[in-house]
Amino acid sequence: MSVIKPSLAKGTRDFSPVEMVKRNFIYDTIKSVFRKYGYAEIQTPSFENLSTLTGKYGDEGDKLIFKILNSGEYLKDAKKKSFDFAQDDNSNKLIPLISEKALRYDLTVPFARYVVMHQHEITLPFKRFQVQPVWRADRPQKGRYREFYQCDVDVVGSESLLNEAEFILIYNEALSKLGLKDFSIKINNRKILSGIAEIIGKPDLIIDMTVAIDKLDKIGLDGVSKELLERGFTEDDLEKLRPVILLEGANEEKLARLKEVLASSEIGLKGIEEIEQVFEYVENLIAYALPLTAKLELDITLARGLNYYTGCIFEVKTNEVAMGSIGGGGRYDDLTGMFGLKDLTGVGVSFGADRIYDVLEELDLFPASAEIGTKVLISNFDKAAEKYALPILQQFRNAGISAELYPTSAKLKKQMAYADAKNIPYVILIGGDEIANGELTLKDMQSGEQKKLTVLGILDLLK
Repeated sequence: MSVIKPSLAKGTRDFSPVEMVKRNFIYDTIKSVFRKYGYAEIQTPSFENLSTLTGKYGDEGDKLIFKILNSGEYLKDAKKKSFDFAQDDNSNKLIPLISEKALRYDLTVPFARYVVMHQHEITLPFKRFQVQPVWRADRPQKGRYREFYQCDVDVVGSESLLNEAEFILIYNEALSKLGLKDFSIKINNRKILSGIAEIIGKPDLIIDMTVAIDKLDKIGLDGVSKELLERGFTEDDLEKLRPVILLEGANEEKLARLKEVLASSEIGLKGIEEIEQVFEYVENLIAYALPLTAKLELDITLARGLNYYTGCIFEVKTNEVAMGSIGGGGRYDDLTGMFGLKDLTGVGVSFGADRIYDVLEELDLFPASAEIGTKVLISNFDKAAEKYALPILQQFRNAGISAELYPTSAKLKKQMAYADAKNIPYVILIGGDEIANGELTLKDMQSGEQKKLTVLGILDLLK
């Protein structure tokens, strides 16, 4: 039998025990905030029917869906056998013949499918969160994987802008609890962008306009202007657009200026009204909650997949390290329409857990508790020490302290090396003297300090 060299599939990762403790610290922190705001967890299968996923992400997105080959003799069917590879090189025509399932591409479409299938069981508004892996047949590169986790929270069946305000507070509280001190929550509204396109007489070019202005921080005003001209805008249009794109000042000043610019646009004024209502809710809520650590900023250049969103749009960025967005989302209408349940509005946001992990690592913000697995190792010198240690081991575990007994009698150097390798902060040494007088030796692995304590004394110290 030949030996197979172990390797990972491209675009995937293993997570070590240390990494998992840190990742779970992020997930547990975020989930605790979700639950606090009344959201309940659901899970959906890793794979869906291919028909559920296709046509929901655009042509480019459809190409990135991982298809699952049907099991069995999938070319046994006469129709499949008759497929002429020589005559027809379009593999898309073959896919329905050999694949009926696919790995999920995101959590949003499966959520929409879930809502429609369970519409008679759920209570509206339905508030759910989901933390699960998704798969994309993308080209792997630094920071881009074929398998990664999404962390979504959504509410469907409610038009209230209180939901948008609470998402701002959820971001604020969760990221503050994770240790971030300087981050921005940017907000915009699709209706404001529609109003801007309307007043310059180019409502049909709204996508072109927003795709261009969304790049302002990357290519600058000159680059945006050049791209707008290439997309069918005129110099006159640009003269009207520039003051709006370059809006500065406090949120109130920006809103006042927008009211002047969009005075003739009903949809634009509606967007401004929605933003003002969200700000008012936030102001009333934070009077009785955690202070707003985040910088809440109205950003007219924020677009975020404009053809998907219909109202408020969010994006979150840390200002402490160079990093892309660490969260985002927005209001969408008719999410479930693709599955036949019309006019069910919703709003949702997501946390970029992988990027948040990188930020916390770079800023050294993971608490010591997020790096500790086993808290105490009990040494094992011989059979007598092992027998004496077994009930003590269970005492620690019963008290909620993670503990291990070294499984075999071995030299102390080997046992200490084990504790070091696993970053175990304390080691209990049990020899003949300790068994005789009932006082154990507790060694602090960081300081090297040793103390003689009873089991109860050690329990009090470690708690």
